[in-house]
Amino acid sequence: MVYYVYMEIKKTFLGVFLVLIMAAACGSGSTAKSDDKKTTNQPNNIFNPNAVTKEQYVSTRADVRLFISNLNSIISKKDFNSWKEALSPEYIAAISSPENLDRISETTAMKAQKIVLKTLEDYFKHLVVPSRENVDVDKIDIEFLSEYRVQAFTMTTTRTGEERRVRLYDLEKSGNVWKIIN
Repeated sequence: MVYYVYMEIKKTFLGVFLVLIMAAACGSGSTAKSDDKKTTNQPNNIFNPNAVTKEQYVSTRADVRLFISNLNSIISKKDFNSWKEALSPEYIAAISSPENLDRISETTAMKAQKIVLKTLEDYFKHLVVPSRENVDVDKIDIEFLSEYRVQAFTMTTTRTGEERRVRLYDLEKSGNVWKIIN
C-alpha cells in the first residue's frame, strides 16, 4: 500500500513537472504574430480586454473548452497527426526546432528517463501525452489577448495543497477554427 501511494505521488509529481516543462517550452520559441486584420475596430487597433462582453467571454470560453476537450480526446488516443493539425505552422516550427528539442532533452526530467527528443512526434509522445491528456476541462478559464486570441489556463494543486494557475495554451481563432499558437 505504501508503495502504491509512493508511485501515485511520483506519477502526479512527474505530470506537474512535465506541465511546467511544456509551459517553459511553449514560451521559449517564436510566437505567432497577430494579424492586424483580426484586431478589433477600436481606435489605433488597440484591444481592450475590459471591452469584452460577458456574452462574448462565456461563448468564447465554451468554444475553447470544447476545443480542448476534443484535443484531450486526440491526445488520449495518442493521435499525433490529429494533434499536429491543431497547431499553427509557426508553433510547429518553434517546438520542433533542433534547439528547442535539445534544450528540453537536457532537462532533469528527460535525462532521468533517458529521453532524447529528436522530432515533433517525440515531443508529442514524451511531453504532450503525459502532461495534457487528463486536463480537467471544467477548470479551464481564459484571458483575451485580442478579439481572436486567448490564453487558456487551468488550476492545479501542488503537493502542498496550494492551488496554482497554469497556462495550458495560447490559442488563435481563424474563421471557426482554433489553433495552438504557443
